[in-house]
Amino acid sequence: MAALAQLPPLPPQFKSIQHHLRTAQEHDKRDPVVAYYCRLYAMQTGMKIDSKTPDCRKFLSKLMDQLEALKKQLGDNEAITQEIVGSAHLENYALKMFLYADNEDRAGRFHKNMIKSFYTASLLIDVITVFGELTDENVKHRKYARWKATYIHNCLKNGETPQAGPVGIDEDNDVEENEDAGATSLPTPPPQPSSSTYDPSNMPSSSYTGIQIPPGAHAPANTPAEVPHSTGVTSNTIQPTPQTIPAIDPALFNIVSQGDIRLTPEDFARAQKYCKYAGSALQYEDVSTAVQNLQKALKLLTTGRE
Repeated sequence: MAALAQLPPLPPQFKSIQHHLRTAQEHDKRDPVVAYYCRLYAMQTGMKIDSKTPDCRKFLSKLMDQLEALKKQLGDNEAITQEIVGSAHLENYALKMFLYADNEDRAGRFHKNMIKSFYTASLLIDVITVFGELTDENVKHRKYARWKATYIHNCLKNGETPQAGPVGIDEDNDVEENEDAGATSLPTPPPQPSSSTYDPSNMPSSSYTGIQIPPGAHAPANTPAEVPHSTGVTSNTIQPTPQTIPAIDPALFNIVSQGDIRLTPEDFARAQKYCKYAGSALQYEDVSTAVQNLQKALKLLTTGRE
């Protein structure tokens, strides 16, 4: 991908989007689609904050130039041309990063990559708002990820051992404003999957202050489980992960669309979204999620109900 023009210095008014822009830069080569939507989120948020001050207008103008250049380079990518595909891509990517960090946390492996992954996952969930309001599940994941990043960062900074796994959120800790976990001194997000694999179906469902972590819902099958030890040898071999395929409702095999069913444009959009989610899940070899979403689409199209 061609290099993008440099942005001018970030105006102080835009401090709240600095980490989203840094995440965009980190993904320019790793995942240009993620980089594009991070910049789009920063652009939309910046316009709401201040679009009149000269420094802000100049910054937003240059950011718009970057977006246009990226859109031109990615013009044939469905994740850019179709919002449903883009939303599914971004949500799956954010959840993949969240599950990597959550698995490291539950195993008691505390390190900077894990902290950065938690924090980046929370930023990417922010970015999902370019497609509309967040689901309750995503709101809870964002709050937990940002709090966990702050909590573990502070523990390590103070020489303390963090408590592994879900614990009660300290409501006095303003996780929305604590940005230490996203500091530039932290490394880039976790490396590509190593020979270790992670089966999200084995992750227990736990609660903390009423928040539920789903046992691998929409989780990629080959989410990386650990950062390889510095042995000097890196393996890129990914072992297939055994998966439990959900039971298929037998009624779906014999169901016939009723003639008086009238589907609304919203019904068609939801069915298309389920199919796109299924396709995205298959990219990660997540058969369980693909089957669940296809069943939802089929039931909606044949009964008009979810």
